Parts: sequence; structure tokens; C-alpha cells
Amino acid sequence: MKIHTDYMTVKTEKQREFITITPNVKFAIEKSGLRDGIVLVSSLHSNSAIFVNDDEPGLQSDLEGWLAQIAPFRADYKHATRTESNASVHLQALLLGQQIVLSLTDGKLELGPWQSIVYAELDGLRPKKIVIKILGE
Repeated sequence: MKIHTDYMTVKTEKQREFITITPNVKFAIEKSGLRDGIVLVSSLHSNSAIFVNDDEPGLQSDLEGWLAQIAPFRADYKHATRTESNASVHLQALLLGQQIVLSLTDGKLELGPWQSIVYAELDGLRPKKIVIKILGE
């Protein structure tokens, strides 16, 4: 088995932003030369997320509303008393997930016809690092 590791850095223009990173992951796969295996994509920050879903603005708007409803900004979170006031963002990242694992078959990333790999910046305006690790043959 061979392992290829690639990194990318994202810096958003907004505090909250959804960015399709599927092309970046496909490029890392091409660079790796691997044809069959698995692909791990992971955010290296606890206030962002990686997920697979439809890259559609209406869904992203619905997602923002859902996150605000489930884990709204509140001043009484314990995390807020320690260092920062972004506890809601950390909880939202837990809901979406920090990483994904996808199948690589015959050099192609296995995604459904409407699926994209999406990076969710939940507390932006500063550089964030993502690791893309490909394991296979």
C-alpha cells in the first residue's frame, strides 16, 4: 500500500462560508498516481467542518438555519468563560463532522451525481489547513 499526503489552506472572505473543495481533492488524487483505495479529507481546526452533500445555495442556507437552531450563539456556554465566545461554532462543527472518508476506484473519486466535498468555515477570516490523505495502490 502507498500513502500520499497533500495539504491545502483556505482563507475565507466571510465569517461563515461553504466552499466546494472537490476539485482540490481530485487534483491531489491525480498527483498521487493511486488508482484504488480510500481518501481521507480532514479539517485541522475545531471551528470548521468537512462534509459530503449537494453544493446548492438553498441547502446551505437551510443548513445555516439548522445549525443556528441546534447550537445557537449564547453567552452562557462554559467555553465562553475560558477563552473565546465561539462555543456555538465548536458545537456546530461537531454536528457536521471534521472529516470524511471516500472510496477511490479506478482513479475516480466515488461521489453521487449531485454530491460534492464541502468545507464549512464556521468562524472564518483567518487561514485554515485541510489534510488530504490517500491510501491505496
